Amino acid sequence: MPVTTAAGTDVHYTATGAGRGLVLVHGTSMDAASNFGHLLEQFADHNTVITPDCAGSGRTTAPPGELTVDLLVEQVAAVATHAATGPVDIVGFSLGAVVAARLSALRPELVRRLVLVAGWTHSADARLRLGLETWARVLDVDPELASAQAPLLAFSPGFLSGLGEDGLAQLRNGKSAPGTRRQIDLCLGVDIRRDLPRINAPTLVVGCTLDHLIPVEHARDLHRAIPHSFYLELHSGHVVFHEKPVEVVAAIRDFLTDDRAR
Repeated sequence: MPVTTAAGTDVHYTATGAGRGLVLVHGTSMDAASNFGHLLEQFADHNTVITPDCAGSGRTTAPPGELTVDLLVEQVAAVATHAATGPVDIVGFSLGAVVAARLSALRPELVRRLVLVAGWTHSADARLRLGLETWARVLDVDPELASAQAPLLAFSPGFLSGLGEDGLAQLRNGKSAPGTRRQIDLCLGVDIRRDLPRINAPTLVVGCTLDHLIPVEHARDLHRAIPHSFYLELHSGHVVFHEKPVEVVAAIRDFLTDDRAR
């Protein structure tokens, strides 16, 4: 289902289930289906699960010019307003966590509770930049090689080894979203440090201890910067929604229904 933002860009989303609105915001190179599709039923029994494809992913094309966090914030806000009545809960993963955090700071009336998974505050860290820049360069030179490299950034060594040759072949054959290269450029310019003290919604920050793309220290920084936030670490690589789906879903469900998180 498409909705048009105030700036005139179209963003597509799906809505599944019934109940309070729960918006799931995907990460770089993914779309809503590849990031969250296997988990929708885990939330749809209590929520209307709203899954937008942000600019450059899925059915949402990227407009001309530079992609910005504010463009994605506007898209997610438009979807939340169109698909739900009243404040929604928002779960953001990776770049989606950056977008969800800024949205919560700028539009607090839209957000009841906030979950930030494998996010970060700014991209000045040399280790983080090296990973993103290498990913971008490999994608420019050899997209097939980039598909082979991506699992090394996305998952922990133990998880990858456990997949075996057939499982690794499936990952290598996966395709990145059309807007991946521009999304990586966006990631390299992230800086939401001034937004974080303004977040009033009860917030759960989830870090991944084996994250090779966004090292876990960045999630810890998010937690320290957001007033009264809660923090949880999972023993997982970056794409925790695939590596540890049971654990991350349980943590999110518990937080969204916990009366102590006010």
